[in-house]
Amino acid sequence: MTRVKKIILEEKDMPTRWYNIVGDMPNKPLPPIHPGTKKPMTKEELSVIFAEELINQELSQESYIDIPEEVQDLYKIWRPTPLVRAYNLEKALDTPAKIYFKNESVSPAGSHKPNTAIPQVYYNYKQGIKHLTTETGGGQWGSALSFVCKHFNIDLKVFMVKVSYYQKPYRKIMMNTWGADVIPSPSTLTSAGRAALEKDPDCSGSLGLAISEAVELAVQNPETTKYTLGSVLNHVAIHQTVIGEEALTQMEIAGDMPDIVIGCFGGGSNFAGLGFPFLRKNLKEGKNIRILAVEPQSCPKLTRGKFHYDFGDSAGLTPLIPMYTLGHSFQPSDIHAGGLRYHGAGAVVSQLLKDGLIEAHSIPQLETFEAGMLFANTECIIPAPESTHAIAMAIREAKKAKEEGKSKTILFNLSGHGLVDLYAYEQYFAGNLQNYDISDAMINESLSELDKL
Repeated sequence: MTRVKKIILEEKDMPTRWYNIVGDMPNKPLPPIHPGTKKPMTKEELSVIFAEELINQELSQESYIDIPEEVQDLYKIWRPTPLVRAYNLEKALDTPAKIYFKNESVSPAGSHKPNTAIPQVYYNYKQGIKHLTTETGGGQWGSALSFVCKHFNIDLKVFMVKVSYYQKPYRKIMMNTWGADVIPSPSTLTSAGRAALEKDPDCSGSLGLAISEAVELAVQNPETTKYTLGSVLNHVAIHQTVIGEEALTQMEIAGDMPDIVIGCFGGGSNFAGLGFPFLRKNLKEGKNIRILAVEPQSCPKLTRGKFHYDFGDSAGLTPLIPMYTLGHSFQPSDIHAGGLRYHGAGAVVSQLLKDGLIEAHSIPQLETFEAGMLFANTECIIPAPESTHAIAMAIREAKKAKEEGKSKTILFNLSGHGLVDLYAYEQYFAGNLQNYDISDAMINESLSELDKL
């Protein structure tokens, strides 16, 4: 009997609704609050930064939100994405576990990020917005937003974390190709950037700082300019659930259902996108699927952070968000998984972790690259450094299944390919990468500033 390697849906089988897990959560996330008044943010206050429809989705408690036809049509450029059985990886690990991955690397930008870039730009376009600002860590979000802004003829400025700006020059070139203006952060264009450079002229940047710069630029002209975010917030997670909704259908076609669902974790978008529709099975049907978020050992907000209201950026320009955080002043190590170098987690993910409905794990950098190499040499796809965290966790679980002599079904999200991240692999081959050990003292120093909020 010929075995099936990948399951591909037809366009007619694409989801027509996004899933909003807030509608099914036993404990709803706490609201974002205004840092000045300490009261919940109103729609009017949020509209200074975000498009109106995105605010409605952010605050929605409806379980499903219809996907506009225009957005569905653009999704069809690459969606539905394949669900792939990793037979060769299973063989290399000699495991009884069945390993599947959802291949989000097939999008034009090479990652899952266009799933939310398209609706975010679409809603801004419908509102008449002419200019957008954003940040990007590893460059996946900036790349995705760039090609969508080009489609809708909207001007885009991207503040790219400086260490990634130089580590990943081809990400910058992708953005430039699609017409975006890419600025290394911290920059001299904003007061937040200038303050960071005055404090440390060699500052390598962080996602929190890049967010500060992008928000600062956006609020200067709120009538024509808005800010967009590639992760963390709930409307972003909602858009990403097309991943998990497709995967549910594909797993049913395969005649299987995962025991374990895994996503790498920076702010939470690809993890939520795959994991939340499966978590619905637990909440609504009494299933017991383990949903695992995997973060870098060097940026351990979920595993070593504190649940507290904190700023989403470094300069304190955003609303205060209830999150697991390392403190908004935390400066992550210069790992190559740039998209995971963020100090906090989204409010929804944080509440789910607080309630014990999901799990969090951290993995050191060298183990993730070892996993990426094994995956590249078995499944023939070079994964992005971010995605190698999910792969490494899948390998851990597959080895555990072998030790226990149990057949488990593992599903992970291949959130992006590494074809424009080859410098990271070059550094790995040269022996220049290392694990970063973050001390309790360093974390406690950063967390101590939360008491001032």
